[in-house]
Amino acid sequence: MAVELLADPGAADSFRGGAVGRAGRAASRARGAGRNVEDGHVLTAICRYGPRVVAGTKAIVQRCRDRSELIQGPDIRRFEQALAARIGVADAVSASYGRIAFYYLLRALRLPEGGEVILPALTFWVVPEMVRVAGLKPVFADVDPRTFNLDPVAFERAITPRTVAVVPTHLYGLSCDMGAIMAIADRPRVKVIEDCAHSLGARYHGRHVGTFGDAAFFSFQTLKPLNTYGGGAAIARDPAILARVRAQAEAEPWPNEERVNNRLKLGAAQRIFSRPAVFTMTAYPALLIAMLWKARPDVYLWEKIRPLSPMPDSYRERYPNVQAAIGLAGLERLDAWTAQTRAHARIMDDALGSLPGVRAPFVPEGCEHVYYQYCLYTPDRDRFVRRALRHGVDVETLHVDVCTELTPLFGEQPRKPHAEQASQAVQLPVYASLGERRARAVARRVRRLLRSAPALDERAAVHHTS
Repeated sequence: MAVELLADPGAADSFRGGAVGRAGRAASRARGAGRNVEDGHVLTAICRYGPRVVAGTKAIVQRCRDRSELIQGPDIRRFEQALAARIGVADAVSASYGRIAFYYLLRALRLPEGGEVILPALTFWVVPEMVRVAGLKPVFADVDPRTFNLDPVAFERAITPRTVAVVPTHLYGLSCDMGAIMAIADRPRVKVIEDCAHSLGARYHGRHVGTFGDAAFFSFQTLKPLNTYGGGAAIARDPAILARVRAQAEAEPWPNEERVNNRLKLGAAQRIFSRPAVFTMTAYPALLIAMLWKARPDVYLWEKIRPLSPMPDSYRERYPNVQAAIGLAGLERLDAWTAQTRAHARIMDDALGSLPGVRAPFVPEGCEHVYYQYCLYTPDRDRFVRRALRHGVDVETLHVDVCTELTPLFGEQPRKPHAEQASQAVQLPVYASLGERRARAVARRVRRLLRSAPALDERAAVHHTS
């Protein structure tokens, strides 16, 4: 069983002192974790990420090479059809990225130039940036801080005569309140484009996310519920709209083999470096040193926020056959992966849900969460993240963006207090490859840390007040 890497609190606190010498000792201690044993088990640190990898991926890649089907091949269409059948729709169109699938949808819907598209203020910056690139105007509405999703009341308040669409993002794997959102959108006939990048497999009252609105898009980036080493897909209720999406996607050039090979290599490296033994000996010491210097290594883990006009060349290409072949195999494993993440989330709920000042994920009745991220409100977020790292748990902070704060991209925006509040949550590891023993180790360590923390300030209480 993975156990606490820095079990002695006094030893953990010693990282707070003098920079260079202590940084060296911190790195040395982390690298030496493989020599330390407690209860007969090697001590390891636990990474925040764990990509889902199909068993036999190398064989799938080699088969595509042997058949000269690395780039073009029949698995693309098979994957689109299997994905559509999985969701419960007639068809799907693959794309190089989820964001590009969204861009194709915006164009295919033929929305009037300059029209307003309402999005949650808490989302990945690329989504509203695609709205801007498509010649439309992003407008931000606040979120429900319990679910992190678009607040239907705030959505309704944001509607103006210029509103043409809304993008409910099923953030972190939990479906939005699609009943309320669809009822509001139907009155002025606002187009609904569901952002399912985090949520393949999630349901709302028994129906798959993506099947409520006029259209939806999915992402298959390395850390997503379905990992095909990048890529995305679009679906639409109206076959004519999906046909226009397909025309755009198939007009793009094919990627070259070097780019696809590099994508596969990067995905393999991410998998290797997230393994506990490798992470403990490599990235973990670097994170400890960064913490000592009060650096924020998170900024190097995610894509740089920037205007996307003109679009990068890698966006404007077709989805390759080898990634579709991996996706076909991944769809067969999706239910098992989701069951594992849910089991790990229940372990966290049981260990942490009753602690004073801690708020575990809220799942409304009728919603089936897939736990792309397990979001927790804790007292003094930044202090908790530092203490968790010293105790061998690498904790994520904000996985998306408070887009109203991104003035260089979207100009001055009214503040959205619930989105700002929701950005103070942390995300604990519950990914499928974590395993039950390590999930229980994370829960144990985090419980000990939180029991010793001051109570959460009631002014930051997470209640739906709109």
